[in-house]
Amino acid sequence: MNVASFIAQRIAFNQQKSFSRFIIRLSVAATIISVAVMIVTLSFVNGFQDTVSQKVFSFWGHVRIGYRQPMKASIAEEEPIESNDSLLRIVKNMPQVATVHPFATKYAILKTNAEMEGVLLKGLDSTYNFQHLASFLKQGRWIQFNDSTYSREIVVSTYTANQLHLKLNDRILIYFVRPDGSLRPDKLTIVGIYKTSIEEYDKTFAIGDIKLIRRLNGWSDDQIGGYEIFLKDYKQMDQVSNAIYNNDEIPQTWETKTVKEIYPNIFDWLQVINTNSTVLISIMIVIAVINLITCLIILVLERLRMIGILKSLGATNWTVQKIFLHHSVIITLMGIIGGTILALTLLWLQQSTGFVRLPEDAYYMDRASVKIIWWQVVAVGAGTLFVSLMVLFIPSFIVRSVQPIKAIRFN
Repeated sequence: MNVASFIAQRIAFNQQKSFSRFIIRLSVAATIISVAVMIVTLSFVNGFQDTVSQKVFSFWGHVRIGYRQPMKASIAEEEPIESNDSLLRIVKNMPQVATVHPFATKYAILKTNAEMEGVLLKGLDSTYNFQHLASFLKQGRWIQFNDSTYSREIVVSTYTANQLHLKLNDRILIYFVRPDGSLRPDKLTIVGIYKTSIEEYDKTFAIGDIKLIRRLNGWSDDQIGGYEIFLKDYKQMDQVSNAIYNNDEIPQTWETKTVKEIYPNIFDWLQVINTNSTVLISIMIVIAVINLITCLIILVLERLRMIGILKSLGATNWTVQKIFLHHSVIITLMGIIGGTILALTLLWLQQSTGFVRLPEDAYYMDRASVKIIWWQVVAVGAGTLFVSLMVLFIPSFIVRSVQPIKAIRFN
């Protein structure tokens, strides 16, 4: 152990009561809070973005293929397209693709004796993998399909069920507007109740059989509203969408869209939250750095007599500087370790108990979601240490201006 490190440790762990001892503890506490806030913020933002984006992806897939409708709203009935087996084989064989499913939607009215509610029925077929929606199912089960005719089962949201005072196994009268303008009633059984916590979905959609929509619209068995494509990695949405659109097998009247293009408002909101977290982390870093600079300046001023004695004994400016830099590293490391432990403890408590609650209608979840990315935890600690060391070189240069004779006399 060199002289600078030895003296720095003696100063850092000195039990003698002094003003610098209070400042050191205050600096360590401030660093702990700063590091903890940065780690907790990142984990909450990661969890929030992951939860909301996965809800959107799970309900609609990552990429959609359908008829080109430039003025079409994000939630509306689709123009029919013919199933394209050759294109479907190409898409399914793409390494980024997990599953592909046909779908169609149609407006309908659900009616009880006393209430009625408008919905957009999303029709699926027997190839659909309901594991995508498994986390949304609150009661019952998903619909079962028949080979010979359409399924007379329907899954509604908790919002719709509450509005119409419905429960599992109730029979509900559903009205559809036919292409000729006439109303066609039917009776379906409620076999499941779902909840995504995304108001736009829960207030709008019910889930049924695509065969029913084909029958109502007078479509052939080969006609669908479009394809939903689920990917293995959502980050490849744009790449896959462009690859499919530029494929020779896709008709010129068709288009591909990523879910980010369909619902830009949700993803723009998530990006704003990410920007806010960056601002907060930057503020925490500035606070930690200013706090450490102040601490170092006070330590240097309080130890002026020691600096003068060391210089009179032949210590170089760099040797004395290293004493205070070592001291600052000890303070910073204690703060980083303490802050990391505090942050991970709080995050574990949140995962276990969900004590941080959120208004569900505003945040699409009823409790703050946590996602710890370990490289980010390491980066916070390493970044704090690096920035602190770089900035702490500035006040350490005060040592160079200290004159031994004046410093020894300093009281």
